Amino acid sequence: MDKMIIQGGTSLNGEIQISGAKNAALPILAATLLSRGPNRLKNVPKLGDITTLKRLLEKIGANISEENDGCSIEVKSIENNEAPYAWVKTMRATILVLGPLLARCGEAHVSLPGGCAIGARPIQLHLDGLEKMGAEINIEHGMIHAKATKLKGAVIHFETQTVTGTENLMMAATLAEGTTTLGNAACEPEIVDLAHFLNQCGAQIIGAGTETIVIHGVKSLSGTNYEIMPDRIEAGTFMLAASITKGDLLLKKCNPAHMGSIIEKLKATGSEIVIEKKSIRVIGKEIKAVDAKTLPYPGLPTDMQAQFMALMSVSDGLSVVTETIFESRFTHCAELQRMGADIRLEGHHAVIKGVPHLSGAPVMASDLRASACLILAGLVAEGQTEVLRIYHLDRGYESIEKKLSQVGANIQRVKGDL
Repeated sequence: MDKMIIQGGTSLNGEIQISGAKNAALPILAATLLSRGPNRLKNVPKLGDITTLKRLLEKIGANISEENDGCSIEVKSIENNEAPYAWVKTMRATILVLGPLLARCGEAHVSLPGGCAIGARPIQLHLDGLEKMGAEINIEHGMIHAKATKLKGAVIHFETQTVTGTENLMMAATLAEGTTTLGNAACEPEIVDLAHFLNQCGAQIIGAGTETIVIHGVKSLSGTNYEIMPDRIEAGTFMLAASITKGDLLLKKCNPAHMGSIIEKLKATGSEIVIEKKSIRVIGKEIKAVDAKTLPYPGLPTDMQAQFMALMSVSDGLSVVTETIFESRFTHCAELQRMGADIRLEGHHAVIKGVPHLSGAPVMASDLRASACLILAGLVAEGQTEVLRIYHLDRGYESIEKKLSQVGANIQRVKGDL
């Protein structure tokens, strides 16, 4: 199994091009199940999760042709309406085929999802919404069995905001009979990107990006050409890489409008940030300790919490990082402590006293964003850091070691023992 070996202490300087957003590409790939016409998708990132979903789509009946900057997908017919555990266990986003399959062919059998070990991510909100639209739902032996002769429009209010729940029900509602209203909907840019794609295919979705989304069902969708939005989490991770190494990075092909909370928080730590229409330049300075709290969009993303904690580990002062989205997303703390970080956990809070430097050590990644956190820590640590179990990293970052190497990082991927 591969691992990353990092020799820390190098300032990062240069340009990095941001890839397409994983969290936008996955629901848009799932949404291709709703139309029979061909869809050409550009700016699709080359990631493990993307490959997994493509293979599942092919099993369902999609014809996929790879292209240099994306892929073409055509689903003339649904040959298999099942997504068994073998396909779902590594990635919770496969639950996104549930709504499209149910809307397209009236029946879906999808395993309960897996993914990173960052706590429970219940899908009951998805199922409750589909039941309000007329679906019959049964769960047996770890499989969700859903049936509906024809989904009907409904008024659905989410008890708590859910990104994948909003996406799943929005996709299902595009082919439902009548109008569906989603209340307390998630507002993430990736949901807006999905709505733009569906509307280009002929859907009638109003209000994506707000807490109330209205979907007028249509009889069918056609194919389209669409470019996936840039990955705001990848961009944010490289912004912190510039800051933690006191470097100077220009991040190209990103969307600063999606990253307000990350930009403002990083400015507060002392970094200089220059914003243009499709780029962000980060110049690292002395790092000030700043408190942070993860919140639904437009708040600080939970997917940036681990990386921000690495930055605060070498800050000047005391900071508190609060996680409000997932209950078990502090698994990286023990690994940072192995590198010399001074972190004390108090429930959903991490109290961090910045230290002058971290020390390189063998560490183990427990999830996708924890992997990025340990990469950042390794970049600034004294000596050598080995990050094990980087298969998590490959699920969400496209060629991260190559992108970091081109701006001066001493990092390489090697075969490991774990």
